Amino acid sequence: MPGPLDVAAMLAAATRDLRDPDDLDATLHTIVTVARDSIPSVDHVGISLAHRDGTVTTTAASDDFVVELDLLQYDMGEGPCLHAMGTEPVVRVEDAATETRWPRFMPEAVRRGVRSQMGVRLYADAQTFGALNLYSVSSNVVTDEAEQLAELFAMHVALVLGQARRVENLNTALASRKVIGLALGLVMERHSLDEDTAFAYLTRLSATTETKLRDVAADLVEQHHTRVRSGREGGAAEPDLPSQETPPPMQVHPRRS
Repeated sequence: MPGPLDVAAMLAAATRDLRDPDDLDATLHTIVTVARDSIPSVDHVGISLAHRDGTVTTTAASDDFVVELDLLQYDMGEGPCLHAMGTEPVVRVEDAATETRWPRFMPEAVRRGVRSQMGVRLYADAQTFGALNLYSVSSNVVTDEAEQLAELFAMHVALVLGQARRVENLNTALASRKVIGLALGLVMERHSLDEDTAFAYLTRLSATTETKLRDVAADLVEQHHTRVRSGREGGAAEPDLPSQETPPPMQVHPRRS
């Protein structure tokens, strides 16, 4: 079984090159596999994510056993995983057959072979992402060493998820900036406006239609592409609009975020 230094090295290698969603999936799968192979008496490991709509899903699992047990908790609305997310950051279940805290889930888990279990909250950047789930079918005991290692793995998972969230937010911001820039250029060119006046027009259009600025911009860019495509198909170029200090109203379709 790997020692603490070996575990730290494997975790560092798993998280070093996280750049996109594919990397995230591979990284989380590596972490649950290493956790299963490194934590004493733990046989199955999974990562549950809590979503803004209140649902919980398993995003990485060492095997199908994890998925089955996780789904039981989600369907029943109880269990160490959910308890760790909302109530107690580290949940230890020893001698699962005598556990009474989750009267619907535990008997079903025991029937499937669970003898002990842990749920550890995934928490970073002042937010809870979900929980790390660890199941044992070989031991009724959760040692202090096992708990400490589980917390170490949970910390790394939370850091990976926090990094992925920041990358996602950055990519969204960059995409919004790009489309706003395109819309700004279209308004400036079509109406012979300077940048400040064109931007003021876009923000006024956003406020008037109660639509986010990036959605206003995306709608205007899409209208432009539609006119260009229509012109090519019909053999006519897009007509020039008269230059004026304040652009005429343009149709914008409010979007739900």
